Amino acid sequence: MSTVQFLERTSVEQVEEGTDFAPKFGPDGLLPCITTDAASGDVLMLGWMNEEALRLTIETGEAHYFSRARQVLWHKGATSGLVQKVVEARIDDDQDAIWLRVAVTGSGASCHVGYRSCFYRAVPTAEDAGSPLTFLEDDKTFDPVAVYGDVPNPTQL
Repeated sequence: MSTVQFLERTSVEQVEEGTDFAPKFGPDGLLPCITTDAASGDVLMLGWMNEEALRLTIETGEAHYFSRARQVLWHKGATSGLVQKVVEARIDDDQDAIWLRVAVTGSGASCHVGYRSCFYRAVPTAEDAGSPLTFLEDDKTFDPVAVYGDVPNPTQL
């Protein structure tokens, strides 16, 4: 039986100013989760959690997510060994988004493509509009084909 309790949301004051943990999952049953490296502060990924993923993350101290494309729960790093150990978890003001600060085991990568961060490319801003994306990471941290076999099509993830 789970020791994590999600409380009923009863008022704005309770949710925004109180100490009750009352996360608001969207109509699809999901909550967005921003994950950053605890040491550097770099954004590693944006994932989604259903109630089970959030409970498991809190209970185990390791990040669990829900894949919207595959419709499955997944323990980050179960296949790759790049487990995200939770250093701190924060909920936003209206409790509809969560932020994890993590330490990643192994090479420190969190992106299934092999880069350290899923945010490895910069989008051109106004002065560079029309330019291609710019890679911010020079090398992959690991070989995704060696870890996962054939890398899945991004629309299947």
